[in-house]
Amino acid sequence: MERMEKLALLFPGQGSQFPGMGKALADQYECARRVFEEADDALGFAISKLCFEGPEDALKLTENTQPALVTVSTAAYKVLQQEKGYSPVYVAGHSLGEYSALVAAGSLAFADAVRIVRNRGRYMQEAVPAGVGAMAALLKLPEEKLEGILAEAAQGETVSAANLNSPDQIVIAGHAGAVNRACELAKAAGAKRAILLPVSAPFHCALMQPAQERLKADLDAAAFADLSVPLVNNWQAREITAGTDAREGLFQQVPNPVRWTESVRYLAAQGVTQCVEVGAGAVLTGLLKSIDPNVKGAKFGEPGDLEKLP
Repeated sequence: MERMEKLALLFPGQGSQFPGMGKALADQYECARRVFEEADDALGFAISKLCFEGPEDALKLTENTQPALVTVSTAAYKVLQQEKGYSPVYVAGHSLGEYSALVAAGSLAFADAVRIVRNRGRYMQEAVPAGVGAMAALLKLPEEKLEGILAEAAQGETVSAANLNSPDQIVIAGHAGAVNRACELAKAAGAKRAILLPVSAPFHCALMQPAQERLKADLDAAAFADLSVPLVNNWQAREITAGTDAREGLFQQVPNPVRWTESVRYLAAQGVTQCVEVGAGAVLTGLLKSIDPNVKGAKFGEPGDLEKLP
């Protein structure tokens, strides 16, 4: 695909993990198999076996989920590169997916990425004791009501927007009591649904600051080259190409919201007409429809997806 066709590659984050992910790619393509082997070597244990076979309980631990998803996305990207030769004009990743996007853009070495995100997962898990925090998805809440609901629900605790996923979906995070209060207020204010999410920690809120502080040393120790393809980052929803900005963005995204709606709208404003989601699941492809129906979406995470791609 020529660069002028305005293709962006999107990389998913949490919420897409399942046993068996990436196995068909590794079975069929040597380039994907090599990515899993490199991840095993970098981590010192068989993350490949965990991806392919589970058990699901172990895969759902965020210190395992995070390197697993980055590995699957990178393996899929290598196959996409080999089989399609795409030249994207932009890359973007949702939360954790920003690491995969930076690997694809040549800024961050894959081995460094999987080691950093394994630690990132552990730091996040240890930042908040089990049961203290929570996350919830608010569906079709009138946008102008969010700020007031969060202010009323806080009552001295933390609750804030964590993922601004689409006009129809906002994820909130913070102390469990405050999140539960916000859910009840959101339903009373007209939200179609307010759903508590089965997550192990309250990501992308101020409670993650201890994790952010611990992650700094890992990010500072890694080399970040300037990007070969611009990335639209989570923290500011802005285009970056400098390695120093890439490192800073990964640091700042930990306690701050993922500005996904703005990121996709920025891509559309730059003329992007086609997005391909690279990795496990199709969460981001689904969100595209409600953000900008003029941007077409497709996913690539299994060999069978190839024939459906543009």
